[in-house]
Amino acid sequence: MRRILILTTAVLAAATFGAHGVQAQAWPDKPVTFVVPFPAGGGTDAFARPLAAHLGNQIGKQVVIDNRGGAGGTVGAGVAARAAPDGYTFFIGGAHHAIAPSVYPKLDYDIEKDFVPVALLAQPPQVVVVNASRTSATTLKQLIDEAKAKPGKLSYGSAGNGTSHHLAGELFKILTKTDITHVPYRGAGPAMQDLVGGQGIEMIFDGLGSSAAQIKAGRIKALAVASAKRSAAFPDVPTAKEAGLDGYEVSTWYAMWAPKGTPAAVVERMAKEVTTAMNTPEVKEIWKNNGSEVPNMTGAAFGTFLGAEIKRWAEVAKASGARID
Repeated sequence: MRRILILTTAVLAAATFGAHGVQAQAWPDKPVTFVVPFPAGGGTDAFARPLAAHLGNQIGKQVVIDNRGGAGGTVGAGVAARAAPDGYTFFIGGAHHAIAPSVYPKLDYDIEKDFVPVALLAQPPQVVVVNASRTSATTLKQLIDEAKAKPGKLSYGSAGNGTSHHLAGELFKILTKTDITHVPYRGAGPAMQDLVGGQGIEMIFDGLGSSAAQIKAGRIKALAVASAKRSAAFPDVPTAKEAGLDGYEVSTWYAMWAPKGTPAAVVERMAKEVTTAMNTPEVKEIWKNNGSEVPNMTGAAFGTFLGAEIKRWAEVAKASGARID
């Protein structure tokens, strides 16, 4: 009987492993959807769209971008959390979703419990950008001096309440002891449109990915990157520390999750496909131009990173008093 039990267990284990293997090999047999929780044109799109295009060619099936903006990225996250966990819907979110639990009292999803971490996609630094027609500041110190001389008169735009842009701005205000008005938008794209057009806001504490093209075109001016070292894509832009503001190091990041219950074999396959795609010369060049290197962090390692980010931003939210009713 003992030999029969051992044999039966082995057969069942082999069958289970075989089923997972077949499942991963069969996937995908139809288009895959990436839910992006912001309107087109923002930092999330800057990485999601080229990745989707490259992955589509790589896996032999179209990868469709579904933009679902609203409430600082939380509307799209809720949509993705409720999607069928069949391996054909993935969520492309970011640092905003590590912040949301600390500033939104009620969310219809839990980023750690309702999703499975797939991969960290990009980690560009934040950058302080201004419209030269709305401020005379050409250096970070001049901007800080102007903000101190005009409390409450300068405004910064963000991708929405509770996003990394919002909390980066609040951290900036804490460190500089300034009063700058926050103007939330439905995404980084609309905020950038107003900054470029000189409408309503003087600055954005933005992810370099969504600002890069506008900086290169000369439509906005970068005063400092919030990182320990200068960006390879913008070597002439000083770090915040070099510009006179110590302690202001903020990187935004973008990542991929799968709805909870998605077959493990498919999650693992997607993580491998994403890693392969991001390490191609073409995609690495796009990432470089957007101010990011390839993180090469997947699965459990990304899950650990996410937990640390949630804790970190909770401390910033508490210190700033940021809260969304």
